[in-house]
Amino acid sequence: MTGQGTSAKAASGLSAAERKAVKSAAAESRRTAAGKNTEQDVLDAIAAMDAGDRAIAEGLHALVTRVAPELVPRTWYGFPAYAREGKVLLFFQFAGKFKTRYGHIGFQDSAQLDEGTMWPTAFAITSWTAANERAVEKLVRRAIGN
Repeated sequence: MTGQGTSAKAASGLSAAERKAVKSAAAESRRTAAGKNTEQDVLDAIAAMDAGDRAIAEGLHALVTRVAPELVPRTWYGFPAYAREGKVLLFFQFAGKFKTRYGHIGFQDSAQLDEGTMWPTAFAITSWTAANERAVEKLVRRAIGN
């Protein structure tokens, strides 16, 4: 039984930050369905990141638009993401989003990364270097079937 002193979190099961994230995801979903989740949304999300995350996101965005121009930039749960035929193929979950030590580049099940019966689908990244760019380029090319 809940009393009048029950917090909003206890009543809904979500913290204020979690409720804000749910509302934001719902609005993003509506924009996507209406065809209004665009590259500008990705650029705005990148611009709002701290310097370390922004450097990675800018590098990834430039790489994807160069090697996989058929992928459509959009946001996905607030992350810069790249979709094919309406489905997210890869995304950058930046460290600042959840205040973690590192961000990661993640791939969805439509990415063609399969190797036998087990393979990685997320890669931790702490900086955008020439070596990391080459490694990510190989992953992106493989993910899209090149």
